[in-house]
Amino acid sequence: MTTDADSFPVVRAESAFPERVTADRLSRLAASVPTEAASRGEGGSEAPDRGEIAIEAPFSGETIGTIPACAPEDVDAAVERAREAQTAWADRDPESRADLLLRFHDLVLDHREELLDFAQLESGKARADAFEEVLDVAATARYYAHRADDYLAPERRKGVLPLLTRTTVHRRPVGVVGVISPWNYPLTLAISDAIPALLAGNSVVLKPASETPFTALLLRDLLREAGVPDAVFEVVTGRGSEVGSALIDAVDYVCFTGSTETGRTVASQAGENLVDCSLELGGKNPMVVLDDADLESAVEGALRGCFTNAGQLCISFERLYVQRGIYDDFCDRLVRRTRGLDLRPGYDYEPDVGSLVSADQLETVEAHVDDAVAKGADVLTGGRAPPDLGPYFYEPTVLAGVTEEMDAACEETFGPVVRIEPFDDDAEVLALANDSEYGLNASVWSEDAERARHLARQIDCGTVNVNDAYAASWASIDAPMGGMKDSGLGRRHGREGFDKYTESRTVAEQRGPPLAPPSGVPKRWYATAMTLALRAMKRIPGLK
Repeated sequence: MTTDADSFPVVRAESAFPERVTADRLSRLAASVPTEAASRGEGGSEAPDRGEIAIEAPFSGETIGTIPACAPEDVDAAVERAREAQTAWADRDPESRADLLLRFHDLVLDHREELLDFAQLESGKARADAFEEVLDVAATARYYAHRADDYLAPERRKGVLPLLTRTTVHRRPVGVVGVISPWNYPLTLAISDAIPALLAGNSVVLKPASETPFTALLLRDLLREAGVPDAVFEVVTGRGSEVGSALIDAVDYVCFTGSTETGRTVASQAGENLVDCSLELGGKNPMVVLDDADLESAVEGALRGCFTNAGQLCISFERLYVQRGIYDDFCDRLVRRTRGLDLRPGYDYEPDVGSLVSADQLETVEAHVDDAVAKGADVLTGGRAPPDLGPYFYEPTVLAGVTEEMDAACEETFGPVVRIEPFDDDAEVLALANDSEYGLNASVWSEDAERARHLARQIDCGTVNVNDAYAASWASIDAPMGGMKDSGLGRRHGREGFDKYTESRTVAEQRGPPLAPPSGVPKRWYATAMTLALRAMKRIPGLK
């Protein structure tokens, strides 16, 4: 085993607020979270003491502010306000709603640096990683704003009898959508799933992660500045066990992003309430490098795919398979490039890798690496938490010799740790890639496009990228994205990510003889005639 303890620079922890965030600004955002008592106009002295949740800056470990720990009655009040506002919102012309979301698109770009400051302050991520979120939010708003009207247009379908049955499918909003978002992408996952819901005519109640509520509240303010009515997009803050559960019980649809374990609970509760849900859950994603790949491009892709957002990305790679003929060369290049990553705090674009979000996350990463090392794995680079950088930093780490009894082999680490191992042929690596309970994202690298596409089509993941880590599929917003197996239910993006927030209503108009035996005609004759008609329709173009 080798540990490169001196391979990353030591920099003092970042402790100051970023340029565009002040303690006073955070206090005002926290005060804007409505409680049930405040919404009824009751005096502050009569409001129940719900307590507060301290919000920490991962770069320094300092408390930057507090937010209200909302109670179930606060959630019920927020959903009630959203439900009352939803009818008028749905009655608006879809183009009117789209205009407001296009204004929001412009405001997101106008407030780019402020949004980046907030996201970094709460999550500890590198600025370049936060910028990907700004791009995603703006692109999602633009995509759905330009398509919502078409998606909601009545759709003619074939009737049972040509020319005699006119059948039309109409789409209506489900009502109030509950979004429960995680901390790892506080911009994207707080709002991008809500955008198609809003454009479909729903109101939304968002429960952001307790680690990153201020970013969500800033996004709410930008929506209001764009002209979206206040109660159409509500934010409730608090602990998931109380607020999340109450939200699921109150809304008409649930959109959840988080761990598989919690996702099972969400799905069970939604099922008990007979409301639909979409779940993007965990991943133990594979990256496959074939022997005809461009090595430099593949190494660059591995760096992005494994260490973006300090590995706290559901679609990042924790399993790296490299064909044996290029394995040693690839390992040498990957280790050298990994050691050269700029790991440190900072509110500029220079650092490559930021901090983990919390002590809990650091504990998980350390436990997985320590367990692997104790059971015989080798640390090719990294494997250490450098405390002088900040309380929750962990070096980008490459492990070799990971075996199935190790926690890092099959459990999601959700940190900057990847295992690497060789394989001999396509059949072997396909079995390795699919040997997981998860099925979220994968990547295949090869200069032979047909070979890569053939392999990609056989990998059991909702998205598979060829010669890219994750951006090619994620940023293709016109195509659905989501997980197979234990990685989730449903899809975001594309028409699928819009239609899930609607209910279909079929209106069928019969303009001729009824679909029943005519009066006076024996039922046996009717049955014979209909049988002949069905046989004929099987053969007639346009009626099949």
